[in-house]
Amino acid sequence: MLQVGICVVSCLAVEVLTSLWRGSRPSLQDTSAIVTGVILGLSLPWSAPGSGGVVASIVAIGFGKAVFGGLGQNIFNPAMVGRAFVMISFASSLGATAYVRSGATLEILTQATPLTAAKELSGSVPGIWALFVGNANGSLGETSVLACLVGGLYLCLRRSAVWLIPVSMIASAAVVAAIANLLLPETPLTVLQHLTSGALVFSAFFIATDPVTSPLTGRGQVIFGAGLGALVVVIRLFSNYPEGVVFAVLLMNAVVPLINRVTIPKPLGGLPADA
Repeated sequence: MLQVGICVVSCLAVEVLTSLWRGSRPSLQDTSAIVTGVILGLSLPWSAPGSGGVVASIVAIGFGKAVFGGLGQNIFNPAMVGRAFVMISFASSLGATAYVRSGATLEILTQATPLTAAKELSGSVPGIWALFVGNANGSLGETSVLACLVGGLYLCLRRSAVWLIPVSMIASAAVVAAIANLLLPETPLTVLQHLTSGALVFSAFFIATDPVTSPLTGRGQVIFGAGLGALVVVIRLFSNYPEGVVFAVLLMNAVVPLINRVTIPKPLGGLPADA
């Protein structure tokens, strides 16, 4: 949890500095910077250096939110902006190899992540139960699908998250993974392994449901979630990266304004003639 703490403190500090730089009063009461720090910390490798979390936080708050005008104005999910930056810039310490530590005592915590093993065909993917309960390697927030489901369902019941997005995202990922299994028999991951590996479920409930960067309408939320799920699987299968959540979220964030435009219903009777 040290990584989460570093990211939270760094995000709060950057939030204060950027607010003062814009000449406005820092508004930490909305806890948005804390949420960004928690999500960012949970998305980083357990072995990531503290400096990586600090840099990711600076980019997340400074370039993912402040440059757009602050909370409510940002197009992209700030945590994913920071995560993408450090993942690309510091690939050796924050990429797939960051999860492996040679000479460590606990093999289960130092082996390649399931998605990396599948991508490189370098080892066997853990069983479905191990992936479901979290007995596999990965970032802190993505290892246990069970914990993600419990926390996600709680958010949906409290109406802090919209259930349409995670349901459509997971369903879309399952459909695309099933089609891939039929058309590409050599695909190393089954449908259930796709759903229980990596950050798919974690992002479906805790990242994709961000109210600022997700669509406003129910139909738009279904389209958004379906696009996310499909992109995650496609990126996993055809890109050089074992995981596709970060890029899928950022790509779908970019089309949210268009989704809103085409899914907002017209008022009864249509628009006035002079509108």
